[in-house]
Amino acid sequence: MPARLVGLYALRCMERDGAVYGYSLAERIAERTGGVWRPGPGAIYPALQRLTDRGLARSRVVGRRRVYSLTPKGRESLARLRAQTTGWSPRAPDLSALWADVAGVDDVGTFLLLRLRRALDAIDAALVASSSTGNGSSSLRSLRADVIAELSARVTELGRRHGRAAPTPDHRRIKGGT
Repeated sequence: MPARLVGLYALRCMERDGAVYGYSLAERIAERTGGVWRPGPGAIYPALQRLTDRGLARSRVVGRRRVYSLTPKGRESLARLRAQTTGWSPRAPDLSALWADVAGVDDVGTFLLLRLRRALDAIDAALVASSSTGNGSSSLRSLRADVIAELSARVTELGRRHGRAAPTPDHRRIKGGT
């Protein structure tokens, strides 16, 4: 999965910013993940090579660097991927149970709660970063309001379905992760 993600992110960077080279891609990934993940050459260059092998990117040497740029086929591939993943569909397969098992978490509910918490932390971090730079803060504030409204509606619905005003979280499970 990380190798495929590196390739997909490389395509997106090429689409948005033009040609990329391996080191710049690793820097962008590290920046985008807040320094949590910085793939090394063993992940970056094979991913870029797979893109060129599949005709999704082309490479050329510029000075001492090999740079990669998006091809029309790569642009079409991104468009297809976006069409498949844009919007939530109840028919889309949810592989959370498999990921929970791979992660060694027996309770899928706990795994989902941890994923939700990670997503909320990422939104919070993006809000903090945007407020310090002034970039995109209104769209992130709108996202935060949407997240809060969605969570409130879902909590209310869960409470209705299970016959109480609002579910009471088990904080031991939330903090402990198991």
